[in-house]
Amino acid sequence: MKILITGTAGFIGSHLVEKLLSLGHAVIGVDNFHEFYSLDIKIKNVLESTNKIEYLDEILSEDSKEKKINSLLQKVNSDEYFLKYCDLKDAENLNKIFKNNQIDMVINLAGLAGVRPSLENPIEYEKVNVGGYLNLLECCKKYNVKRFIQASSSSIYGDNKVVPFKETDIVDFAISPYAATKKSCEVLGHVYFKLYNIDSLQFRFFTVYGPRQRPDLAIHKFIDKIYKDESIPVFGDGETYRDYTYIDDIIDGVVKGVQYLEKNKNVYEIINLGESDAISLNFMIETIEKHMNKKSKIDRLPMQPGDVKRTFAEIDKAKNLLGYNPTTKFDDGIQKFIRWYLGGK
Repeated sequence: MKILITGTAGFIGSHLVEKLLSLGHAVIGVDNFHEFYSLDIKIKNVLESTNKIEYLDEILSEDSKEKKINSLLQKVNSDEYFLKYCDLKDAENLNKIFKNNQIDMVINLAGLAGVRPSLENPIEYEKVNVGGYLNLLECCKKYNVKRFIQASSSSIYGDNKVVPFKETDIVDFAISPYAATKKSCEVLGHVYFKLYNIDSLQFRFFTVYGPRQRPDLAIHKFIDKIYKDESIPVFGDGETYRDYTYIDDIIDGVVKGVQYLEKNKNVYEIINLGESDAISLNFMIETIEKHMNKKSKIDRLPMQPGDVKRTFAEIDKAKNLLGYNPTTKFDDGIQKFIRWYLGGK
C-alpha cells in the first residue's frame, strides 16, 4: 500500500516509517518540522528511519532551517519514501499531495503535543490538532481515501477514578485543551465514517517511551539530568501513575491496525494501546537510578494544572480485535532506553 503518515520526523512517526518500509509499503511522509523541540533531532530521526544516517553531519552543516530541510529532502526521497515539508493547517498543499498520489491509507501522528503547553496556547492547539485533522479528512473525502488511523491519547480519560480505563468509559470531562482536541478528533472521525464511509481506528496511546523519545518528556529528561548530575523536577509526591508503553509495542499495535483496515470494511473503533501496567513516578525514578547506578537529585514541586493522577489501560479490545500483545516490561524498556541514550554520548 501507499500510506501517508504525518509527523514522520517525530518520535513515533519515525519508528512507524522504519517499520512500514521494512514491510514493503510505500510511505509519503508529511512534517512541518515545528521547533517545539530540536530541528536537528527531527532530521536525525528521519535519517535513522530511512537508513541514511551517514548524511547527518552534511545536512546539519547547512546554515539555515530551510537549507537543512531542502538537503534532507534531497537525500531521503525515493520511490519507497517521499517526504513533504508541509503544515497540516496548509489545506492547499495537502490537497496537492493527495491529488498527485494514489494514497491508500492515512495515519495521522502529527499535532501539537503536551498537556501543559496546551494550557498556555489553547487556540493554536485547536487550529493544529482539530483543524489540521479536518483538513486531512476533507482530503480523504475528496480523493476517495477510505482508511484512516488517528493518534488519540490517554489524556482523554481525564481524572477517571475507575481503573483500568476502558474504551466504553464516559470521557466528557477533559481537564486540558490538549485532551479536548483529541476527544474532538474522535468525534469528527465518527462523523466522516458515517457520512463518507471513511473507515477509522482511533488509537488512544498511553505514555509512549523508548529511543528517539522527545527530550522534554519525563523518562528522557530524567535520564539526561541524572547523567549530568542535575536535579530533576518532580511534581507532587511522586505517587502519580502512568501506563508506560514501549515504542516497539506501540508500533506493533499500529501495524496490526494497518493490517486490520486492509482486511475489514465498515470500521470505526476506539482502541487503547498501552502496557496495562501502572507505574508510579517514584518507581520510575528508582528504576532509572538502578540501571544507571546513580542517585538522582530531586526538586519537589507542586502538582501542575491539567496533570492526571493515574493512567492505566485495559487492552482487551486491542488483544481481541487486533491480536495486540505488548511484550516489553518496564524494567527491560528502561534498560534499552538507557543503552540507547548512552550510545549517543
